[in-house]
Amino acid sequence: MRPKTTFIILIAVIAYVLGARAGRERYDQMRNALTSFWNDPTVKKARKNASREAGKARKAVQKKAKQLR
Repeated sequence: MRPKTTFIILIAVIAYVLGARAGRERYDQMRNALTSFWNDPTVKKARKNASREAGKARKAVQKKAKQLR
C-alpha cells in the first residue's frame, strides 16, 4: 500500500475514534455552529461575490483559450 493511502486511512480512523468519543451532543453542537455560520448574511454575501468573480474569471479564461486556438 502506498504511504499516502496509508496516511489517509490512518487519519480517517483517528477522526472516527475521536468523533465516537465526542458523542452525539458535540456533533449536534458543531453542526449548529456551522449551520449558523453558513447562513450568516455576511457569509452569504461573500459566497455570492465569490461565485460572481469565479464566473467572470471562467469567462475570461474561455475567451483567452479561444484566442490561443
